[in-house]
Amino acid sequence: MDGLLRIALQSVFKRGNVKITAAGGSVFEVGDGTGKPVAIRFTTYKAQWATMFDPELRLGEAYMDGSFVVDSGSIADFLEVALGQETGGSPRWTVPHRILRFLGKRLQQFNLRERARRNVAHHYDLDGRLYSLFLDSDRQYSCAYFEHPNASLDDAQLAKKRHLAAKLLVNPDARVLDIGSGWGGLAIYLAKFFNAKVTGITLSTEQLGVARERAAEQDLAGSLEFRLQDYRDVTDKFDRIVSVGMFEHVGVVYYDAFFKKCAELLADDGVILLHSIGRSEGPNTTNAWIAKYIFPGGYIPALSEVMPSIERAGLLINDVEILRLHYAETLKAWRERFLAHREEVERLYDARFVRMWEFYLAASEMAFRQQNMMNFQLQLTKRQGIVPMTRDYIPDAEEKLRRAESRHKAPLRLAGE
Repeated sequence: MDGLLRIALQSVFKRGNVKITAAGGSVFEVGDGTGKPVAIRFTTYKAQWATMFDPELRLGEAYMDGSFVVDSGSIADFLEVALGQETGGSPRWTVPHRILRFLGKRLQQFNLRERARRNVAHHYDLDGRLYSLFLDSDRQYSCAYFEHPNASLDDAQLAKKRHLAAKLLVNPDARVLDIGSGWGGLAIYLAKFFNAKVTGITLSTEQLGVARERAAEQDLAGSLEFRLQDYRDVTDKFDRIVSVGMFEHVGVVYYDAFFKKCAELLADDGVILLHSIGRSEGPNTTNAWIAKYIFPGGYIPALSEVMPSIERAGLLINDVEILRLHYAETLKAWRERFLAHREEVERLYDARFVRMWEFYLAASEMAFRQQNMMNFQLQLTKRQGIVPMTRDYIPDAEEKLRRAESRHKAPLRLAGE
């Protein structure tokens, strides 16, 4: 059994410096001896066997259960080495699992309204204190925008909101729909600095309560409305539609429905801005462990899966921006903050939950850092001539917003008004 593990891992790990202690007690090393040393250990044959034949699902489970232990370094260090290999993907013997998951891909993402609400509750209706321990002060739970390599998480999340607002070209009193409004940070920003009339929709009761409290505290209740509502049930008209970090929960089965609904809700001279995680290597399946424990019903799309639905909805693509390593840096900051508060998280839940979330944050970070995950921002309209011909208006608008943020004054007029 230990010999099979050794053969399997030696065929995968061509780089790195990893020491493995098998369940039977044998010790061996894999990789070329370069990089930071990492030592791992299996404590049971069951975990060792399961991980060898289905690493996508079973490695995370073994780490959660304590049957896969990192003795030297961290789980992030190990995953950085594992996901950074140049072996062309998962080992050959895992192909049957991957085929079955690909065949079940559309069924897994068949997110009817009630199922979508349950999926959201699974992740976003956790104890609110958990998120306050590792997110920025505005509770932005999506990719930040690092204008400078040494920017703090709070500065990078503020820059993200500023960047989105610049692309939206929001006018005072504009009607704005925020699909997947989370804890309300972006909606509050748009209402505060543009006097926009913002409607935020979410399927999370936990987030809804916090967002409404925040709007009331900042005396913005007249400009903000937060609803517990599925995007498919919205009927109002809007001048601007923005969605950040929500599209990953739509599911490929519903891409046509999503963009057709957005087109239906958008004014003729309106602008849509979609911010989502994406794949650079074409369609695939959701990681099995992530789908089971973190984001049920979720899927990260390739642009080749998104663009046809945009075209079928009659929308025009005005601007595409790819954010490459920004999410890796965001996740690194979240992981470090989370681990700094691991004892508090354990008091909220338990040690297994802590290991589960540590694995989630580490694996996600390394997927962006070592593989080909990215974020994309798509700016869409119904017709030509809605946004300026060049992108110069974006940095100009961002600079105006920086000045407004420093003065804490609103409203603000941007280019093209």
